[in-house]
Amino acid sequence: MDQVNLSAWEGKSETQTGVISTAQAAQIHATLGTSGHAAPTEGEVMPPLWHWFAFAPTVANDRLARDGHPKLGDFLPPVPLGRRMWASGALRFHAPLTVGTPFEKSSRIAKVAEKEGRTGRMVFVTVEHQIAASGRTLIEERQDIVYLDIPDRFRAPEKMPMPEAPALHERTRATEPLLFRFSAITFNAHRIHYDLPYAQTVEHYPGLVVHGPLQACWLIEAARTYQGSVPATFRFRGVHPMLLIPDEPGDIDIMATDSGEGTLSLYSGQAGHQCMQATANWEETT
Repeated sequence: MDQVNLSAWEGKSETQTGVISTAQAAQIHATLGTSGHAAPTEGEVMPPLWHWFAFAPTVANDRLARDGHPKLGDFLPPVPLGRRMWASGALRFHAPLTVGTPFEKSSRIAKVAEKEGRTGRMVFVTVEHQIAASGRTLIEERQDIVYLDIPDRFRAPEKMPMPEAPALHERTRATEPLLFRFSAITFNAHRIHYDLPYAQTVEHYPGLVVHGPLQACWLIEAARTYQGSVPATFRFRGVHPMLLIPDEPGDIDIMATDSGEGTLSLYSGQAGHQCMQATANWEETT
């Protein structure tokens, strides 16, 4: 792999302008919100992480790769590996975003690193984002994307058990319509989330893959509900694919343990094992 060529993408930047309209807010709320509660409207504060839905990729169909992602080599480096995953992320919230207010996302590729893992070659791309409105930074974000070869069969990571005595325990369900809707509100054509034959025969997953960002939305909303406010910082990382397998229940557990010191450890999981870990902190740190 031409590591020197990939490293040349470090420092590359781009700026986009986005907004969540009232119509979009209604669609997002229909997908993620609580039944019986109204969606935020013009000028109202929207839940954390909703800025993810304001910057949909708009490349033409003929610029999509086989997996449904935009072809690499423009902003993101042309990594010659077939599988892409949003592995982890970290956010710092300074002020909320409101429906109908335009905001700007400034993105920069901070690092490109190649490693050797249990399954072979991996390339990690770290992207830093700043979300701003009226010249004020509202959110600072780090996104870690990992690329690796598509294996010849599914090899599940080691399973870690969910907490035995959580301070918070909620249950939800993953369904095909939910995965479709989440792909739609993000304009994400990655086929592992909606195309079962592709997911099984090409990428060798046992079923459809539940989006990592969807799990992060569940976890930060559970944290906000538990504490009564949006955390100052939120970090998350995937530890096991969450799968919607034919003829198996899509039951999902959302749990949290409370340190009692302004920090909540959160977990999404299924069948008793963790899929995503997250940490929410309400104390500002430097």
